Amino acid sequence: MMANTDSRVTIHMAASLDGFIARKDGRVDWLETSDEFAGGDTLDPGFVEAFLKTIDCYVMGSRTYETALSFEVKGLGWWSYGDKPTFVLTSRELPRTRDTVEFYSGDLAQFVNGRLRPTFRTIWFVGGGVVSGECLRLGLADEVRYSILPILIGDGIPFFEKLDRDIALHLAEVKAYKNGMVELRYEVQGDRGERRNAT
Repeated sequence: MMANTDSRVTIHMAASLDGFIARKDGRVDWLETSDEFAGGDTLDPGFVEAFLKTIDCYVMGSRTYETALSFEVKGLGWWSYGDKPTFVLTSRELPRTRDTVEFYSGDLAQFVNGRLRPTFRTIWFVGGGVVSGECLRLGLADEVRYSILPILIGDGIPFFEKLDRDIALHLAEVKAYKNGMVELRYEVQGDRGERRNAT
């Protein structure tokens, strides 16, 4: 099957200013900040809802999935994933609480190019650090969206783990919000993330 040429793979992560997506024990209690930035945009619920409708499927690692499950158990909802197809990359046996969740273990490039791109237009990788790093290393990502929260947590699980080379990005959009969060949108340079040769 040919890859869908207008499919887009986005890596999206909310992280602390010092680049951590969760504490070492996986907690994300610091995501709720009390900051106020007067000059920022309001995160309008209607806009957020409309935007989420544009995402066709989610891909995540097992730890991110477990965090999402714990949110659900606490009555905080299934994060924002709704009834969208959600693919969990894992070799472990994990509970499957909804029909939209599918587990996959195997070759990531084959999975993205052979299975996801032909089927979905907007593919969002939403964690964790290992999965995001792998996605970039294999040149599978088209863009990176980084929501930076106004907090330093000092230690934790890094946004990207084990990158083995530089990856050039192009800053495409910057947005600041009233809650102090800044969202950066980068396009991955070159052909599906392959670095342009510096000549």
